[in-house]
Parts: sequence; C-alpha cells; structure tokens
Amino acid sequence: MWLLVVFILVPLIEIALFINVGGAIGLWPTLAIVVITAVIGSNLVRSQGAREMSRLKQSFNDLNDPTEPLANGAMILFAGALLLTPGFFTDAVGFALLVPPVRAAAFRWVRQRVNVVEFGTPRPQHPQRADVIDGDFEVVDDGPRKPSGWTRPDDGPHGH
Repeated sequence: MWLLVVFILVPLIEIALFINVGGAIGLWPTLAIVVITAVIGSNLVRSQGAREMSRLKQSFNDLNDPTEPLANGAMILFAGALLLTPGFFTDAVGFALLVPPVRAAAFRWVRQRVNVVEFGTPRPQHPQRADVIDGDFEVVDDGPRKPSGWTRPDDGPHGH
C-alpha cells in the first residue's frame, strides 16, 4: 500500500515543483537545471560507485563482512536512478544518498529493522594463508581398479 502512495505522491510533488520553479525562473533555466543535475549526478555516481566497488573487493580479500559496501553500492545505484529521473525532488533525494553520512545513517536505520539469521556449520578459516582450501574428504577403497580410460595403463594407484 505504501508503495502505491509513493508512486502517486512523487510525480505530484515533481509536477508542483516544476510549475513553481518554472514560473519563478522560466522554462529554459528550469530545463538547464534538470540536465546539469543529471550530468553532475552521473559523474558523482560513477566515482563513488568505483570507490565502493574497491571497498567491496577489499572486504572480500580481507574476509570481512561485505554488508556495508554492498548496501552503499545499492544506495549509490538507487541515487543514480533518481538523479537520471527528471525532477527536483528525486534529484534532492539522489544527491542526499551520495553524501556518505546520509548513507551511513540510512544503513544504520535499515540494519536496526532487519533481522539476519545465519545457518550452517561455521568452518575454520585461514585468513593468514591464501593457499589453504578447507574441505572434507572420505577415502574409498573398492579394491583393485580397472583402467577408466582417463589414465594410462601404466599409471598405478600412486602414479609416477
């Protein structure tokens, strides 16, 4: 229900703002503002998005929780969509989402309202050794083996 209200209310707000701003400064300056905010916003989205991608990669490399860089990336993507949508209200919300303290506050607000449940058995990790792969195995000995076609006939159970 609240989504329907948003889809009705946002265009009404935008139309009212276009009428008021256009009446105050004229048609061409109003259109110029819309185009300029889209250009500036897309440049900001690109630079901040690249920064968050590097933070995300670093969190994966360091085996840290990637939740915050992922959330920031999603908010930056949403900000880009808002900034490319013509309108003053959507531009204001889009530019606000490009301000890191605003994103941090939005992230904290959402995090307080979302309950994350983890499941599964935690496995020991070896962050100090990048060449270690954890795994489980079971040795199966069915007796003498026939050649499978994938090995040479002279390869025994131990190889050469």
